[in-house]
Amino acid sequence: MEKNSTDWRYTVMPAVFTWFKESESDALEIDFDETKRQAAAVLKAQGKGGSRMGGLVASGTLGENSYLSNEQRLSLLKSLSEVAKEYNVPLISGAAAETKEEIAQIVQGLATVGVDTVMVMPPKTQAVPSDEEIYAYYALAATAAKEAGVTIMPYNNPDAAGYHAISTELLRRLAALTEVTALKISTTDVSTIETLMVENKDLKILAGVDTVTVHAGLAGACGGITGVGTIFPKASVTMQEHVLKGEWAEANKISQAMNSISYLDAQPLLMEYLKLAMGIHHNDADGGLRTLGKKLTQEQIDDVRARYTLTKERLEALDLLD
Repeated sequence: MEKNSTDWRYTVMPAVFTWFKESESDALEIDFDETKRQAAAVLKAQGKGGSRMGGLVASGTLGENSYLSNEQRLSLLKSLSEVAKEYNVPLISGAAAETKEEIAQIVQGLATVGVDTVMVMPPKTQAVPSDEEIYAYYALAATAAKEAGVTIMPYNNPDAAGYHAISTELLRRLAALTEVTALKISTTDVSTIETLMVENKDLKILAGVDTVTVHAGLAGACGGITGVGTIFPKASVTMQEHVLKGEWAEANKISQAMNSISYLDAQPLLMEYLKLAMGIHHNDADGGLRTLGKKLTQEQIDDVRARYTLTKERLEALDLLD
């Protein structure tokens, strides 16, 4: 696969965390300054080949999207749009809703605060929707995106609890919508990516699970969205450089070095786990534990710390620490 240096979809992009601080009433509130500082630090990082992250993903799963109010999300994204503009990368945000009317409204709202592309999750309904219902949901989101001057990225995450799977046939149909700039496929089963790419080599697919970044690239994914890369950006960007050049052995060395911590990206508590690892990385374990998510047990904390330490040692041996 040839590298397209002008197309952000041929890069790896960090799914950044939302940082919090205690308010005067001891409640948690968004620490906008720290969130912006952390995001900028990741975008500054370079791979061994000199490339950088090509986009900024905010208010996604790792950004505690499901825990924030609509007002908090918009304020957060407006703040981070300044960072995205400074580094000349698109701002990408997650979005989920129960109805097509609601998702259309969310897409238009995100456009007003500087979001360029919206990662749209399938409808959050208890009953499993039909393919036609899912298509109508995305079609209205696409119409709203066109009116607002942004694009959308259907987000298939069948491995995560609570999200309906998008069939391969439906992914084909969604990819044909004019406002769809790429598909994000977050699953450890990369055969879906290969099937779609065999049928249409012009598709743009982004991988969304750190454990299969290399495998997804081999199957045809052009880029990816990473959680682990927010902690170890030099390693993540360097791995993507090798993937784009088809240097699979070199890419796999890095993937294996990060395997211990990448494993956490495919777990139900991925946000809590990786945010803690980020805190440990910055000698700020307390800060890493400030979250609106679930409280980790001591056993889970110890496991994350051990996985982080092992990954750091392996990456240091490859000269891939920032």
